[in-house]
Amino acid sequence: MLDGYSFESDGSLPLRPTRVQVDLQALTRNFARLARASGLGPAGLYPVVKANAYGHGILPVSQALEAAGAGGLAVGFLEEGILLRRAGLRLPILVMGGLVDYQIREYLDHDLEFTVSSLHKAEQIQAVLSQDPELAGRRAPVHLKVDVDMERIGVHAANAPAFIEKAAGLDRLEIRGVYSHLANADSADRRLLEQPLAVFLELESRCRGLLPAGCRWHLGNSLGCIRLARQSAGRLELARPGLLLYGVWPEQGMELELPELEPVLGWTSRVVYYKGVAAGQGISYGHRYRPGRDTRVVTVPVGYGDGYRRAMSGKAQVLIRGRRYPVAGSICMDQLMVDLGPDGTAYNGDEVVLVGHQGQQEIRIEELASWADTIPWEILTGISQRVPRFSA
Repeated sequence: MLDGYSFESDGSLPLRPTRVQVDLQALTRNFARLARASGLGPAGLYPVVKANAYGHGILPVSQALEAAGAGGLAVGFLEEGILLRRAGLRLPILVMGGLVDYQIREYLDHDLEFTVSSLHKAEQIQAVLSQDPELAGRRAPVHLKVDVDMERIGVHAANAPAFIEKAAGLDRLEIRGVYSHLANADSADRRLLEQPLAVFLELESRCRGLLPAGCRWHLGNSLGCIRLARQSAGRLELARPGLLLYGVWPEQGMELELPELEPVLGWTSRVVYYKGVAAGQGISYGHRYRPGRDTRVVTVPVGYGDGYRRAMSGKAQVLIRGRRYPVAGSICMDQLMVDLGPDGTAYNGDEVVLVGHQGQQEIRIEELASWADTIPWEILTGISQRVPRFSA
């Protein structure tokens, strides 16, 4: 499946040699592993597919997860939920972003689950349902949002019992869940996880009886759903895995927590030019890179316009013919150069691996994030739409 914009040569191949490959089989294996590790099973997971499924392609990823038995999906914005409904997905879809009043009817028309982060927003939904004769008998599916340590959207935990009690009294709301989000789920200091967990579980203990029997409580993101499995003692019934679903960790060295997870995304290009460069000759903008000896340099048609970050200049490496080579000089908008050294060999058309395996070597998204001094989420979601994506 091709996702993104790309002209095709004969109906089967894109003209552009730079592309992303998405392994949907690896995705579904990761989903099954997280379902087991969390203790929640497939139906207890709402995989996060916001931001084009973290750059992997929201439609093919969501379709694969629905087929794998996911209990629902989580998106960031209303428009993402509408896109999935128009594509024919029928499982529950939770929109995690903040709500603006004029969006309410669209949520209802597309059967999307609301995030309700204040009593005022709950009352706005109640009013729309009560005042529109076309909505007679309808109830809005909602998840109540509380804030345990993020200071983003959601009612502070201290005020949450009153909020939950009042929201439960609104007859046009079908409360399907209560949730929060962890600010430090990936921290090495487990106390930063244990404190908000204790606050949330205290709230659950105090307020569960106010809510319908089918209401589910959830707190865990990717690492949260692994690390909370034992501590929550079955009191958390949903989790929302994101980054780990795609086989990527917040930073290098964390893989031992669930080593069987597989990277889902590969990113490749091709050599389009090869030349000899004399020692001391500057390469790329600003001549920030000058080889110390006569060398061989190839050009690859990918750059920061594709999401291959300019901040990685001077640090990034690629794989060609099973060997690592440094990117030479500043990364350009559409191209980059690679120093093969005096003995390296490559020809026009040779595969260049930006992310993925080649021979015995591998480059991971976590490495790109380290080179760019950023986080893996930003690298993944920053791969631009002009890079065609293939999923299989």
